[in-house]
Amino acid sequence: MASSPDLTATAEAPSLHKHPYHLVDPSPWPIIASFSAGALVLGIILLAHYGIHWMLFIGIAGVLATAFLWWRDIVIESRTPGLHTAVVRIGLRYGMILFIASEVMFFVAFFWAYFHFALYPEHVSGAVEAIWPPKGVLTFDPFGLPFLNTMILLLSGCTVTWAHHALVHGDNKTLIKGLALTVALGMSFTFLQAVEYAEAPFKFTGGVYPSTFFLATGFHGFHVIIGTIFLVVCLIRSIKGHFTPQRHFGFEAAAWYWHFVDVVWLFLFICIYFLGAGEIAEH
Repeated sequence: MASSPDLTATAEAPSLHKHPYHLVDPSPWPIIASFSAGALVLGIILLAHYGIHWMLFIGIAGVLATAFLWWRDIVIESRTPGLHTAVVRIGLRYGMILFIASEVMFFVAFFWAYFHFALYPEHVSGAVEAIWPPKGVLTFDPFGLPFLNTMILLLSGCTVTWAHHALVHGDNKTLIKGLALTVALGMSFTFLQAVEYAEAPFKFTGGVYPSTFFLATGFHGFHVIIGTIFLVVCLIRSIKGHFTPQRHFGFEAAAWYWHFVDVVWLFLFICIYFLGAGEIAEH
């Protein structure tokens, strides 16, 4: 990271080296992030087996602080003329695409687990009858909160696209409005999912159906929270005027991630809530 960056510069500046690549300066964040992640995992283990809390708090604080400070440095780098050249931005795009592809593999595994038991319910341990959902498991009405959350996420995909269109055409006020709406919709989704979990007719320890349900939908909910934070950062940067029609990969990456979250939810709604509905619980 270069010192004393010119944060007002938006035009393409020549590379500081004889090549178009960005060689990052030595940074403390990778090693600190490693120790923080280790402390977080150790804290989970200590809490689960021995009821010890302090290590978990240290791990959470370390991970959050490192994420904030590392992300801050990357934002400064992106605003420093000569660092993020056209070649570097192409590499960032490839990196984001590969990251989203790796996230897709997570959900492939979760859907695999779900469909393994849905298609072969006789593999459910202790099952009296080979049916899915297992006998006695009450499921959500797919056209209740799940459908409302689906509409919220689809609308948020429209608002983030609206914001992107405004950015490309240099309309910063509309960009801010679109991002603010998207953030509000993301928060609404998280709140309604929390309500849904609180009203769930089954518990996490209630067998294979609750386990696969909470694993898939909960991990998606975690992605919604991360995506919302991503968009909040973009909203703050938009208010500060960081993005231009020519240089706004930070926003593009957030938009790609948000559309990925939207698409995954559609599969979750169709496969788990709609096709996987059994006897509907009454609230």
